[in-house]
Amino acid sequence: MTDPLPPDQASPPSVPSTPRGAEPPGWERAALEKLAFAALEEQRTARRWRTFVRLAWLAFFVAIAWIALHRGTASSDVSTPHTALVEIRGEIAAGGEASAEVVLGAVRAAFEDEGAQAVVLLINSPGGSPVQAGIINDELRRLKAQHKKPVYAVVEETCASAAYYIAVSADRIFVDKASVVGSIGVLMDGFGFTGLMEKLGVERRLMTAGENKGFLDPFSPQTERQRTFAQAMLDQIHRQFIDAVKAGRGKRLKEDADTFSGLFWTGQQAIELGLADQLGNLDFVAREVVKAEDIVDYTRRENVAERLVKRFGAAVGDGAIKALRASSVIR
Repeated sequence: MTDPLPPDQASPPSVPSTPRGAEPPGWERAALEKLAFAALEEQRTARRWRTFVRLAWLAFFVAIAWIALHRGTASSDVSTPHTALVEIRGEIAAGGEASAEVVLGAVRAAFEDEGAQAVVLLINSPGGSPVQAGIINDELRRLKAQHKKPVYAVVEETCASAAYYIAVSADRIFVDKASVVGSIGVLMDGFGFTGLMEKLGVERRLMTAGENKGFLDPFSPQTERQRTFAQAMLDQIHRQFIDAVKAGRGKRLKEDADTFSGLFWTGQQAIELGLADQLGNLDFVAREVVKAEDIVDYTRRENVAERLVKRFGAAVGDGAIKALRASSVIR
């Protein structure tokens, strides 16, 4: 008779095994439930996204309406006599904060306000587009005659080139003794790489319709006829600038050989040359010249809401374009 095995060596009880390939009962129902829950979750996500997009569009249009109602609003009570301020800073260029559209929008609001005793242009700009400057100059002259209000230009650090083109439309120009004023000239700059390309053995392949279409191309040689044409165009724009300066400064201008050469001078020198009238800052002009110490700023500035609206609009527009492209591909 054999001895029984110890408990730790005893064989485990047999467990009925599931045949290979067979699934536990009810697995079909569990799989269907998972699919149903997944579909419901996808529908909820889609509904949440649609709600978000609608709210985002609503916020976008509310922001647009708010900007339209508040942009260009003066910073204080404009019913009382005051000095209207419009700042011109940075490069004068289309689409910028010193463009004709932006500057003249502020200037018109200042002229139309009955409380504004005078309009002061606070200028700190190295210049820019003669087209934008010419538009501002012409419109300032028209508005002065229409509203019978004086315009004064106050120069901070710099009033050069196109900025001075604008300043001469003012009745008087005030400067600091160390301001930089002038640069009455026009330029067109660029580069030419034809010699370098020959040394490097690089061939330029440029096709145009019209023999002069590519005459500003830096990789193509410039003919004498093209150079003469460009110079004539610059001379004409320069003459327009000179005429504006003479019309604005009149007999106060002490013209010499350097006046319209493109040179620039300090504020003190500008007064001596008749390019400016006297020393003075914004507070001095408001207090002593306009006789209205309360200064109201009409300058149009891009605020945080505008920047957000632009970014949001760009993002939405990009998304719409991508969606349209995707839909066109699917179709």
